[in-house]
Amino acid sequence: MIGILSSLLPVATKIIDRVVPDKNAAKKAKLDMQKELTTAFNKANLAQIETNKIQAAHPSIFVSGARPAIMWICAFGLGWQFVFQPVAVWVLALTDAGVALPIIETEGLMSLTLALLGLGGMRSFEKSKGVQRNNMKR
Repeated sequence: MIGILSSLLPVATKIIDRVVPDKNAAKKAKLDMQKELTTAFNKANLAQIETNKIQAAHPSIFVSGARPAIMWICAFGLGWQFVFQPVAVWVLALTDAGVALPIIETEGLMSLTLALLGLGGMRSFEKSKGVQRNNMKR
């Protein structure tokens, strides 16, 4: 929803320029609209943070383990694409096997990995403050 509103902001500012003759009033209307959009975006982010906290505190690995599972999938996909697949192609070329190995599209995988690593930075911050969750340790 916020993305849609952000994409409509340039159109709305052009409409304000045409409808509101006073330059100062038009500028104020644009600033108010930008403030409202920023406030809505911040509220959505805070709500997501609270949801993440609740999910991470859940005792079930199937709820709190979603991010680690996605991280392992990303690690496997990137490991295959950038380490194991090139070595396998080289070995297959040496043995003249003529087998085509799968190629993983890494564009979406990289954006997901980078987003998860951003959350990993937050985890490191928690560890530095001594407030990390330790219920997975034996």
